[in-house]
Amino acid sequence: MNKNIKIIIVVAAFILAIPLVAMQFTNEVNWTLGDFIIAGGLLLGTGFAFEVITRKMESKKHKVAMGIILFLILIYVKIAGAENHMLKHMDECNLEHPKV
Repeated sequence: MNKNIKIIIVVAAFILAIPLVAMQFTNEVNWTLGDFIIAGGLLLGTGFAFEVITRKMESKKHKVAMGIILFLILIYVKIAGAENHMLKHMDECNLEHPKV
């Protein structure tokens, strides 16, 4: 296995361990198995995409720029997913959608 692939897996596992540990100490963090699967897929997908896209890039500036772009896409997808989840939950509670 490629060294970079191992690093991606270890970093994703470390990031996923944060909410897992937090769940042991507080009830405010309540992730389900599905949450871990989705977050893991997003993290691994982003990491693997970065590896594949930057594999043949020689310029460090281009690699950093691609990393920033992929990070912003990851954050956008995460926020959009959280918003969708929140709106679905509001529908279940018969609450009105916020007006923008």
